[in-house]
Amino acid sequence: MNILKIALSLQLLFLPFTILGQSARVDPTVHKVVQQRTDQIFDSLVKIRRDLHTYPEVSGQEKRTAKKIAEFLTSLGLEVHTDIGGNGVVGILETNIKGRRIAWRADMDALASEIAGDVAFKSKNEGVRHICGHDVNTAIALGIADVLSNLKEDLKGTVYFIFQPSEENYKGAKAMMDDGLFDIINPDEIYASHITPMPEGLIATRPGWLFADYKIVKISYRKSSDSRSKIQFTKDLISSLQTVEPDSKFWDTGNLLDPTIGLGNPNTIYKGYRTVNPNFTVEETDNQISISTFISSSDEKKMDSILPLLEQKIHESSYADDLIGVEYSFQRPVISNDKELTKKQSTAFLLFTEQIS
Repeated sequence: MNILKIALSLQLLFLPFTILGQSARVDPTVHKVVQQRTDQIFDSLVKIRRDLHTYPEVSGQEKRTAKKIAEFLTSLGLEVHTDIGGNGVVGILETNIKGRRIAWRADMDALASEIAGDVAFKSKNEGVRHICGHDVNTAIALGIADVLSNLKEDLKGTVYFIFQPSEENYKGAKAMMDDGLFDIINPDEIYASHITPMPEGLIATRPGWLFADYKIVKISYRKSSDSRSKIQFTKDLISSLQTVEPDSKFWDTGNLLDPTIGLGNPNTIYKGYRTVNPNFTVEETDNQISISTFISSSDEKKMDSILPLLEQKIHESSYADDLIGVEYSFQRPVISNDKELTKKQSTAFLLFTEQIS
């Protein structure tokens, strides 16, 4: 349970600092109260996390999970809204004192998996497991809600807790927004966290895109007698966009945490790249032929340049007259951190760690 305790402690200590304001030195007794309450509720949060791990629910089926969350938030005295965009839950902690409106978001769904768990509290729901850590994310968010509820008299503004369903299939966030999430809450800032196999105690973020984006690029032509050569031309054209050599250390996921080339190093090899999936899909009808594959990039500008670049190259080729269109047929939502807010809160976190060190 080290990962839960470390993540919970860091975020519970940092968030009050964020709410109270990073420009002023916060009374160190606040941090002591936070840590004391964190220690008091830790064992109960472990039980919640293990319960969620034992009874995981896939995207769109998080009814038991949502019920547990709503009951917990209600017990804290929060205003609670349920069934938002499916099984979404929102808790509102209102101090009734003018101040910033801060939201904390956690995902809550599990994944389909036939792999048996290796813990005493393994899944009892056949074919479903929490293998992406959403049970931990939910437990942390509930812990934050508990601690801040106990600190209510020392806080200003409003704190929102958003529990998002259907994260794994990319549908939950949009469903909550379409179902009136922002009619219920009006945050100035939204924060969230996820866990990943990195060194204990490390919090990592960056402005802009946090992760690489993935899209399916699809190029369609009118069918003609030279379709075979057109397919090969298009495959070669899309493949040429890749910036990573086939024998690069990039492809070994074990290098993600390498201290010299991994994600934690400013000179990491995992930045500014584009990759192309070599497995293309070819679809043919009587009048049309389409070639598509996944393409990814860690850089927003590089991704935005793909469609115009492909169109330009095709218009310069002998297949220009047959081109119907170049498009993204699938777009995965990507985390894009507000640049100024990320810089501001990174500075706040450094000041916060100096105060408690």
